[in-house]
Amino acid sequence: MATAYIGLGSNLAEPRDQVERAIATLAGPGPERLLACSRLYATTPVGPVDQPDYVNAVIALWTPRAPLDLLDRLQTIEAWHGRVRDGRRWGPRTLDLDLLLYDQACVALPGLEVPHPEIRHRAFVLIPLADIAPRDLSIPGQGRLGDLLRAVSTEGVRPLDSPAAAVGTRAARPLSCC
Repeated sequence: MATAYIGLGSNLAEPRDQVERAIATLAGPGPERLLACSRLYATTPVGPVDQPDYVNAVIALWTPRAPLDLLDRLQTIEAWHGRVRDGRRWGPRTLDLDLLLYDQACVALPGLEVPHPEIRHRAFVLIPLADIAPRDLSIPGQGRLGDLLRAVSTEGVRPLDSPAAAVGTRAARPLSCC
């Protein structure tokens, strides 16, 4: 079993609903167990600015799946939500699920790099990750979460008024997180 941190994002087709349904799917029947869920955040897009803002969150899962098997599960859920992979980077999408961390493993395979190589540059990942992980969490090859968070601009990341925000941080919140 491993603890995996998953980044969730959407900016199409009712983004908040997309993220909440994806969390419920990952928390539902299956071998994974939802350990914690961040608040939901509205964030400005990375890349082309001619797209709507995103809704982002991070969850922690306890999983028996190997990293590639977990990635396959995440991409299946994205497809269920209408995600089309057209090769365009940073474009609008119905759902984006990123495997951010898998315990302290470093994975470099075609189609999968863990830790996610852009964590240290992305406030829309670091802020919700800090909701559910200790600030001294080590992100292999990148640094400690608290240090990375202090080094990035948090402009454009706003907490949504959501049940997840009202519950607080760092508590395991299965199904009630969103």
